[in-house]
Amino acid sequence: MQLIQDSRELSAYLAADEVVDHHHPRVRQTAAELGCEVREPHDYAKAAYVYVRDRIPHSADAGDLRVTWRASDVLALRTGICHAKSHALVALLRAGGVPAGFCYQRLTEDDGTAPLVHGLVALKLPGCDGWFRQDSRGNTGDIDAQFSLEREQLAFPVRPEFSEVDYPVLYAAPHPTVLRALKEAPDRPALWQTLPTAL
Repeated sequence: MQLIQDSRELSAYLAADEVVDHHHPRVRQTAAELGCEVREPHDYAKAAYVYVRDRIPHSADAGDLRVTWRASDVLALRTGICHAKSHALVALLRAGGVPAGFCYQRLTEDDGTAPLVHGLVALKLPGCDGWFRQDSRGNTGDIDAQFSLEREQLAFPVRPEFSEVDYPVLYAAPHPTVLRALKEAPDRPALWQTLPTAL
């Protein structure tokens, strides 16, 4: 999928802020443990992806009611929904000098009801053209997302017959509507009521 950058400056996809706090010691330490200073960018990006996908459970899968949104907190508490896990992955990628940003899908239940915005990341690697979407949600049941620079293997391929959508914008910072829901929710059940159903 061809992504449209919301910022023309590549530096925006390497920046730190209150969400993608890759200057935080927890993020720096995790990045170092994953080999950000010794691995090639492709190998480091894959290691960061696998770490977030497999070592930080999706809070709904784990039955964890806590809501996280800041990357360092996601890594420290080892919990988060897809959006929070995306924040952690982008922070780890940027800590290793890999440009990364946020992209989204609109998904539904199998009967086309209960739409919800799902969070992904996209990254850019040296020697490769374009951005590559990755889904660090976490695999369970029939979900089998994998790191790939060739054929996308996301957790949820969109189904147009249910009005599901791959949004084409690549954001340098998390979408403000998504971030507001995460920051204001006291727990995960409340979050499900306030996450956007479309962007």
